[in-house]
Amino acid sequence: MYNKSDIELKVAEFLLQIKAIKLQPNNPFTWASGWKSPIYCDNRITLSHPQVRTYIRQKLAQAIQEEFGSVDVIAGVATAGIPQGVLVAQELGLPFIYVRAKAKEHGTGSLIEGEVVEGQRVVVIEDLISTGKSSLQAVEALRAAGLSVAGLAAIFTYGFEKADENFAAAKCRYLTLSSYGALIDYAAEHSIIAKSDMELLSKWRLNPSEWGQGQVLSPES
Repeated sequence: MYNKSDIELKVAEFLLQIKAIKLQPNNPFTWASGWKSPIYCDNRITLSHPQVRTYIRQKLAQAIQEEFGSVDVIAGVATAGIPQGVLVAQELGLPFIYVRAKAKEHGTGSLIEGEVVEGQRVVVIEDLISTGKSSLQAVEALRAAGLSVAGLAAIFTYGFEKADENFAAAKCRYLTLSSYGALIDYAAEHSIIAKSDMELLSKWRLNPSEWGQGQVLSPES
């Protein structure tokens, strides 16, 4: 049985353990967008850890079966969703395709790589959900190619309201194995972060574009 709460915490534990996720609430990272962030996430690191990789593969496959039912093909989103998608497709015994960020500028000019059969029911695999923009571009490309998108599955989400709004507008269901909320709960419970930092970390998710701009990032401030 797919127990979401247990899986959320276990995946959070793994991601922190292997340093795929780093939390620095008082020394934030700067994203390419210019946003200040207390979290850095690189789920590609999971691929270097067989135990973690296997757990994620199995739980993504299980969640897809229980949440989306029968599907015909798995699609990865380039680039980080490709290896995760291959692993899930292998676990489920399904064909695999992937969606490029943009069409090739030579040869066939393909945007989708692999054998595409119109009418197939597909689940899209991502490694990480922020606003959902790049993920939904892949969803639209698959729909344009005549596939029926059952939904999208990812390892982790930051839990931004904007992502929920974007997926709802695109009429695309999505699920993730773990979330920012579960992560900071686990980190506080196991003294990975100070409990006094919880408020600071919670505020970031609610207003990530403004968080940390022109303020002293200390819980005592």
